[in-house]
Amino acid sequence: MRKEMSKVYEPKDVEKKIYRWWEEKGYFKPEVHDDGKPFTIIMPPPNITGELHMGHAFDGTLQDVLTRYKRMQGYAALWLPGMDHASIATEVKVVENIWETEGVTKEELGREAFLDRAWAWAAKYRDRIREQTKELGASCDWDRERFTMDEGCSEAVKKTFVDLYNDGYIYKGSRIINWCPDCKTALSDAEVEYSEQDGHLWHIRYPIKDSDEVLVVATTRPETMLGDTGVAVNPEDERYQHLVGKTAILPLMDREMPIVADDYVDMSFGTGVVKMTPAHDPNDYEVGQRHNLEEINILNEDGSINELGGSYAGLDRYEARKKIVADLEALNLLEKVEDHLHNVGGCYRCDTAIETMTSEQWFVQMQPLAAPAIDAVKNGDTKFVPERFSKIYFNWMENIRDWCISRQLWWGHQIPAYYCDNCGKTIVALEMPDTCPDCGSTRFTQDEDVLDTWFSSALWPFSTLGWPQATEDVQKFYPNTVLVTGYDIIFFWVARMIFMGLYQKGEVPFADVYIHGLVRDSQGRKMSKSLGNGIDPLEIIVDYSADALRFTLMTGNSAGNDIRWQEDKLLSSRNFLNKIWNAARFVLMNTEENIFEYEAEAMQHLEISDKWILSRFNDLCTDITENMDRYEMGIAASKLYDFTWNEYCDWYIELVKFRLYGDDEVSKKTALFVLNKVLLETLRLLHPFIPFITEEVNAFLPGKQQPMIVAPWPTYQEALSYPQEVKKMAFIMEAIKHIRNMRSEKDVPHSKKAVLYVAQPPVAVQEMLETYNNYFISLASVSEIKMIDPSEVQEDFISMVVEQVEMFISLDDLVDKEKEIQRLEKEKEKLLKELQRVEGKLNNPQFVSKAPEKVVAAEREKQQGYAQTLTKVEERLKAYGQ
Repeated sequence: MRKEMSKVYEPKDVEKKIYRWWEEKGYFKPEVHDDGKPFTIIMPPPNITGELHMGHAFDGTLQDVLTRYKRMQGYAALWLPGMDHASIATEVKVVENIWETEGVTKEELGREAFLDRAWAWAAKYRDRIREQTKELGASCDWDRERFTMDEGCSEAVKKTFVDLYNDGYIYKGSRIINWCPDCKTALSDAEVEYSEQDGHLWHIRYPIKDSDEVLVVATTRPETMLGDTGVAVNPEDERYQHLVGKTAILPLMDREMPIVADDYVDMSFGTGVVKMTPAHDPNDYEVGQRHNLEEINILNEDGSINELGGSYAGLDRYEARKKIVADLEALNLLEKVEDHLHNVGGCYRCDTAIETMTSEQWFVQMQPLAAPAIDAVKNGDTKFVPERFSKIYFNWMENIRDWCISRQLWWGHQIPAYYCDNCGKTIVALEMPDTCPDCGSTRFTQDEDVLDTWFSSALWPFSTLGWPQATEDVQKFYPNTVLVTGYDIIFFWVARMIFMGLYQKGEVPFADVYIHGLVRDSQGRKMSKSLGNGIDPLEIIVDYSADALRFTLMTGNSAGNDIRWQEDKLLSSRNFLNKIWNAARFVLMNTEENIFEYEAEAMQHLEISDKWILSRFNDLCTDITENMDRYEMGIAASKLYDFTWNEYCDWYIELVKFRLYGDDEVSKKTALFVLNKVLLETLRLLHPFIPFITEEVNAFLPGKQQPMIVAPWPTYQEALSYPQEVKKMAFIMEAIKHIRNMRSEKDVPHSKKAVLYVAQPPVAVQEMLETYNNYFISLASVSEIKMIDPSEVQEDFISMVVEQVEMFISLDDLVDKEKEIQRLEKEKEKLLKELQRVEGKLNNPQFVSKAPEKVVAAEREKQQGYAQTLTKVEERLKAYGQ
């Protein structure tokens, strides 16, 4: 005997139970369809720095929806999970934790002990993130889980570094780089976030040696003048041609500097004179290279002035700025100060204003690697969805500079470069060498720096599959099918994965890149700790369920666009789940265990409403499949909601109820077969979006059903297309809606029956109305349908037009005329009093000027509402001759 569904759906009891069952049965593995065509998504690895947030929930739900869809289509679907060691971000967290718990710095602790604590942190947060991801319903193959610093991924990192070095793409040199004084490490260009800030432009006089002349230069960072080694003018600028080749004197430092001519200088900007600080500005660095200007780095790692800064040594950079400006003013060398709005670069992790400085670092030569990656997207080997995001990709790749990949940190992949302790020779190799080829020494020291986090992440599409080993997974699942990620890391990650995939594998890493937006709060603001507007997805799951969260995130979202978090959408999603549960419970309460065995007979006795719902579902299959294949998951979710709630629950179930309670057993069993068939197939279409409730309801369905997670995806069937019946039902349903709306406007109870009059309808319509009058009787409280001549229309008839067919209901049939007039007169009197009260307030100048804006707006809204209702009441009284 089939077990009975509970009256109320309890997701807390269901979701954990079902997830455990899926895992135990191995349904998340691609091997469930081992012969199927591969479909691969490699999870963008969350950082091991804390809890999952709403962005992770959104990103993960999108990936799970696609994976479940493809699994149901019979693909060998692999969604491979993993996590990122997040070099800078994690080191910052671990350093803070060590200080808070042990009261020591990482330097006091030492590298080995620090790394022990970092690995412990990683283990703790990997466990936490894994469990949180499971709460969302993620159908990842957890047996294949990877970590960017696990043994296999580390092997891939070392091999790629060595290969790039041997091919001449990696080099070590002194170049201008971005430096975070707080994290005390180099940053790549992608790790610098710019924001507009109010600042100043200081105009400083630079004396000319052996002359009374001065050159006026403008700068936003006066402290960097301590590292000036030249002054540049444009060679075409007649104002300064006589000074080219002469010497300027650096104020405060008395350093002699050449005056050079360079096309870089814009004659129309400011005074047309630019101070050159090659060690602290990327443009000055390039000019300095052309004119052989000295590079003087005046900053320590913490942003303070070093010993090359003269009397300012030891001062913080901002303290030095104040003192330098004061000293310039005292020497009458400060011409003027202007307010200035400019872009300031900040560290993407800690927001500290970065410094540009020359430093010896490891770099990847980017132009030769970027060129084939640009072509791959132009040729369509990898497509962006939406396509507009390829512009961001091209802009970044076509203007790319060499990638600084070394970081002055301890947590991360230590650079596989070894220095001979005896002769200093550099050897790049997979392992520490035994002997130095130059001097024979056996003592080496490994480079202390680690690699940029994004170096290992760039290998993620194939390192996770076992590369550099020639594993079966690499052969089967590379290239990946689609990458799902946010638009904020196109240049951080997507671009790098493409060029690394081409370099190491000779193929793009994925066919499609689905770009999604951010989850913002109800006001459109980015969720952040500082605003206190973040929403914990795990709390939502506890309060509402994972399915409700997933469906809320999916409905209404579209590729590339941000979504706003709205509480009412969440409530709507929960109501939708309850609607499904209640509908299924109603159907199953009336269903026999063997109803699906009745299929052959039922298909011979289908009535018009059966054919309508089967045909509508048939079309829905086509629509949803097309939407899913175009990555239109938001549209698909909305269509499923509308079909399930409106067409199946609100229409079809109501249309067949009189058959379920009637005496015609064939009609009853046919209706029950169709109810169950459409319920089962609809649940399958819904499963990728709301997997838990669909799997739970599936377990109650009659017969032995396949687990929903591996059930076949519904497809269009020509035999279930009934266009004529759909057209007829559209007419019937539209007429019923008109009647219901009219009755609702008149506040007529359902129990009050009325005759439906139809004026000279076409023969086909008359036959249809007479054949299917039961629908009007059961759903529109119609007592009977009468065909009349237009001349028979009475004064109290209320008309409706459906597809040019005029229908009427007698007002006298619906209401007691005298009582209705009395009721309307009372309502009119009440409305007039309310209007008088509200208008009195709004006509009072003191109220309008002193009351809060919201209060005044609310009164105006009341005024409008009362006026509209009064108009309707007066129209109804007029219809009664009043």
